[in-house]
Amino acid sequence: MRIVLRRFSVADAEHLFALDNDPEVMRYINGGTAVSWQVIQDDILPQFCRYDDHTPLFGFWAIIAKNTGGFLGWLSYRPSAETPHEAVLGYRLRREAWGQGIATEAARALIAQGFLHTDITAVVATTYEKNAASRRVMEKLGMSWVGSFRVTAEDILSADTYHATSADVWEGEDVIYKLTKETWATANNSQSAP
Repeated sequence: MRIVLRRFSVADAEHLFALDNDPEVMRYINGGTAVSWQVIQDDILPQFCRYDDHTPLFGFWAIIAKNTGGFLGWLSYRPSAETPHEAVLGYRLRREAWGQGIATEAARALIAQGFLHTDITAVVATTYEKNAASRRVMEKLGMSWVGSFRVTAEDILSADTYHATSADVWEGEDVIYKLTKETWATANNSQSAP
């Protein structure tokens, strides 16, 4: 692997601030609006640091370049609040790390660990319908499109993320992709077969 996944610490505030202040990174999150230092320090970073309660696998992971030690972004792997035995995948990378397969590599590692060592039977991820790069990551992971939905203000308020609703930022819907353990196992068995 070209990367290392590690837990967040208070020393990562500057990394998150830089990431969430790049308008291109935030384009499909909140329309490109910068996130304040106060929100990073008081809300987001503490949330990222405390997510070790459910199992050692769940939570937020800093993606670090193995060769340089540089911060590339983050990955989240959390239990679904709505569906038992389902995990929710999320990711955000620095622009300099885009197009290199970093998100796919990091997500593959967590997905494999989740299917092999927990009772997770499916992984889902969502993105804005026009975010082609994020959709491509999901497809490279073996995920399939399962539906579209319109994010509401209530969805955002009940979630543990900080961004405007899609209704505030753009026309269109978000899409949901899913990978089942069965599909993952079939693909991984065929890849390892002679």
